[in-house]
Amino acid sequence: MADDPGARPKVPQSVIEVTAFMPDARRDPHPPLKALREHCPVMRDEMAKTWFLTRYGDVRTTVNDRSFVRHPLNAEEGSISRQLVSDEENPRRTSILFLDEPDHSRVRPPLAKAFYARINKMKAEIEAIVDETIDAAPSSGVFDLMAEIAVPIPVTVIARILGVDEHRLPEFRQWSEDVILSLNPVRTPEETARMMAGGEALDAYFTELMAARRKVPADDLITDMVELQASGDAPLTDDEVRINLQALLVGGNLTTTDLIGNGVWLFLTHPDQLAALKADPGLASQAVEEVLRYEAPVSATSRIAEADKQVAGCPVKEHQVVFCSLASANRDTETFETPDIFDITKKRASHVAFGGGPHICIGAPLARMEARRVYQKLFERYPDMKLPEQDIAWRALPFFRGIEKLDVAV
Repeated sequence: MADDPGARPKVPQSVIEVTAFMPDARRDPHPPLKALREHCPVMRDEMAKTWFLTRYGDVRTTVNDRSFVRHPLNAEEGSISRQLVSDEENPRRTSILFLDEPDHSRVRPPLAKAFYARINKMKAEIEAIVDETIDAAPSSGVFDLMAEIAVPIPVTVIARILGVDEHRLPEFRQWSEDVILSLNPVRTPEETARMMAGGEALDAYFTELMAARRKVPADDLITDMVELQASGDAPLTDDEVRINLQALLVGGNLTTTDLIGNGVWLFLTHPDQLAALKADPGLASQAVEEVLRYEAPVSATSRIAEADKQVAGCPVKEHQVVFCSLASANRDTETFETPDIFDITKKRASHVAFGGGPHICIGAPLARMEARRVYQKLFERYPDMKLPEQDIAWRALPFFRGIEKLDVAV
């Protein structure tokens, strides 16, 4: 028996309708994404000049397909991806976030190897930063969890990993906030100016630190990188080191903040799951994966066709952009049983919250480490934490999912 067309949910006609630009989708993007997944899983948006995929299988195949490219200059004119190009003097200057072959395979491996070794070496120190930040939060009353805990932890951690001077931390935090604006393809001119100024300040600071570490090595990632350069094991220019250190900030700070905030909000709105975590703190790692699946901080990622090809059964032309909805893929009933239920006790299939393929999120191990520690430590210190009555304000940044302010009562 055919579906009653009148009973069908409204199927979005454009990508914009499922992003944080739209108040309804900002509040809850999942109903419109479900409508697309079930009724139009491969959508062509001529206005944004992009394809939009919502099924898990199509998304996973696409993000793992090495024949796609990433740099926005490869995208067709007028596409939403072209708007990510911000450096008019040197438009090809980019980090591993958008770097293509052969440079991606030259730049990412030594950076990733040094970064992961540094994280493993500093595990106890990273956990101590989490603990100290939580211990420094108010002991009673109502406070904004984002401002007191979720925002400061990731930026303090990455600053310590890099080797930022403690007295420069306030400036470093501000520059980090400014360069995060690069993630918004529809920035205002004022935001672009802030982003450029923040980027220039970080470039100058990293130049200063690299010169200092060449003279006097320290126990930090910047020392690791300049020593790899000197040994020939990392054939990177100084500019490539600087821009990729910035990428660690951009790719890690906001998203880890949102992984923390989204997770705390989910636990406080799902008391049965919070009870399960308290009863078995060993569930913290699995809890991180379920938060990533259920409310991923990054809701979409993009790829660009280098040549005409078939994608999810549709003919995609050279230079056309393909956006993959990670948020939709992670709730696909074809892959996940009861996907709209938040359940940290259930073993799930692998989510795609960190993307996939050669561009899988380089900061994933660090984000997992920080979030796991927060979930364990926070509810240990505040066993009676509650969510006071409030309107949750979700950030209006397209393709990202995060809370601006989250008042908690302790």
